[in-house]
Amino acid sequence: MTIHQIHQLFLKSNGISTDTRKIEQNAIFFALKGENFDGNTYADRALELGAKYAVIDDKKHKTTDNHILVSNSLDTLQKLATYHRQYLDIPIIALTGSNGKTTTKELINCVLSSKFNTTATIGNLNNHIGVPLTLLSMSKDTQVGIVEMGANHQGEIELLCNITMPDYGFITNIGKAHLEGFGGLKGVLKGKTELYRHLKKNNKIVFLNLEDKKLVEASKDISTYTFSEFNTGNVCVKFIEANPNVTISFNDITIESNLIGAYNFSNIAAAITIGSYFDINKENIKKAIEGYTPKNNRSQIIQTAKHTIILDAYNANPSSMEAAIKNFEQLNASHKIVFLGDMFELGEEASVEHQKIASLINNTNTDNIYLIGSNFYKTSTTDIRIKKFESYDDFKSQFYLNSEKSTILIKGSRGMKLERILDLF
Repeated sequence: MTIHQIHQLFLKSNGISTDTRKIEQNAIFFALKGENFDGNTYADRALELGAKYAVIDDKKHKTTDNHILVSNSLDTLQKLATYHRQYLDIPIIALTGSNGKTTTKELINCVLSSKFNTTATIGNLNNHIGVPLTLLSMSKDTQVGIVEMGANHQGEIELLCNITMPDYGFITNIGKAHLEGFGGLKGVLKGKTELYRHLKKNNKIVFLNLEDKKLVEASKDISTYTFSEFNTGNVCVKFIEANPNVTISFNDITIESNLIGAYNFSNIAAAITIGSYFDINKENIKKAIEGYTPKNNRSQIIQTAKHTIILDAYNANPSSMEAAIKNFEQLNASHKIVFLGDMFELGEEASVEHQKIASLINNTNTDNIYLIGSNFYKTSTTDIRIKKFESYDDFKSQFYLNSEKSTILIKGSRGMKLERILDLF
């Protein structure tokens, strides 16, 4: 069966599913493989649960006309997504970067949806499976698509670009994330700017922060639409303060966001810039950004009777950890407590990068510091404010929070699940 024929079936279906636990009636089930599972073995179950068709790549499981046998289910899913993207023929914005991808995507979506019917990546579905599912969630009602792209190895962004065929691209920043997979900071730059090279090859447009010298250099000879605070760009956005929420000015109006940390300034500025490019008036841009509230453990502010908690425990790397600490240092608060969890996927750089963070936090005016995880446990420090724990369980068994009114930062990689600390309050 050709991709065109599968697409015709898809248009009459109720969408795509890759998980029998979430099957919808009249959906098409794609039998994907993982390290510990083979989706082909669930194909019959998917049909029993209401799927109209099951796309499989193991012929021994083809027992009815509702089984569609292909050479590779994942490859077929990706090709179907690209075919559907071409069928819709709508502008698509792709974004990637080391930090702030999801927040920026949400902000862009809020701004653009004030004028257009948009479809954006749901949650963190930004890999070789999530991106096709995002494209296939778009319909004829979608006027603009917004696709987040994640990667931890060379070539991944290129693959996602070939699937998505974006018209516009934005890279949030280049930082110390996934150093192990990319092969160092230079590897991160090379991998993330695969988006730029794809856009250049296809004569498309890059949205660019003129304050980011690495990305300015990498985007030479590409059509750009730019923003800046200090340089001459297409859009000028000024930083006012972050105490703790970020406030900015744009076209003689003040925008007070619900985002904490000066590091979110460029994410907000990007959304303003893209909104301006798509001719959204400044009042609607202001309303959209001020209406966005972060969630899912990303830069959330939680207020209790005695504590102000900055929960940023969705993920962490050396760049985002440093930014969070420096922002926390600038806050005007009487009693500060920091909980930091290990940063993952740093490879040979893990010990060095964790020591840098330990040394950085050692030089702040924080009152109590808790370092949690095997990497932080190995760091060297003699500061009596710092308490180290090899695991979360070790920390939990010994932790006691006094009743003093405090401002608290919680930051760590997803695998550390430091949001669990909230239960201890």
